[in-house]
Amino acid sequence: MFKSIIVALAGLGLSAAVSAQTLTEGEDYERLETPVETWVDDGQIEVTEVFWFGCPHCYRLQPLAAEWYETLPDDVSVVHQPATMGGAWNVHAAAFYAAEALGIEKDLHQDFFDAIHKDGRSLTDTDKLAAFFANYGVSEDEAREALGSFGVKSQVNRAHARLRNMRLKGVPALLIDGRYLVTPQSAGSLDNMPQIADVLVERVREDRAE
Repeated sequence: MFKSIIVALAGLGLSAAVSAQTLTEGEDYERLETPVETWVDDGQIEVTEVFWFGCPHCYRLQPLAAEWYETLPDDVSVVHQPATMGGAWNVHAAAFYAAEALGIEKDLHQDFFDAIHKDGRSLTDTDKLAAFFANYGVSEDEAREALGSFGVKSQVNRAHARLRNMRLKGVPALLIDGRYLVTPQSAGSLDNMPQIADVLVERVREDRAE
């Protein structure tokens, strides 16, 4: 079963001059033996953040990742993919896709993390989720309908199939172009993850230009 990875805050530290030449495959990042399907438009470089709302390390990554996302150029698209390993993981994945279907996910995303990790709320049953969603301009009935919809269940199943193909051992993780995987373990710390991912984005861009 997935477990959130425990990492030291100190980490290994990366130089500001980190480049593709300074990264080592199998140490700083992993290359998937079989790339997974990307979910972005042709010509875009996909950055997938794999997370679980209940994961404390995913929570700590949020401000670091959000700051990095703001710097990404127009040819990069970010995909948030909830991890699905049964129980609360799947409930939270359904909540993510239901919020997306209702058009409130961007407003709700950080607040959902905060509710769990700052306020101690579990948000693992439909009534609590519906009440939480109602803070974002939808009714509780609309929230319940979305949470139980066929479309949301299909998205959770699709995400689970993709997750299995990634062969992840934990979250959080950043997957670049469906093939380069960066984890806290490979990066040495949460702080290093966006730095390494940024170099890998540039590598993909250069490969496509050749």
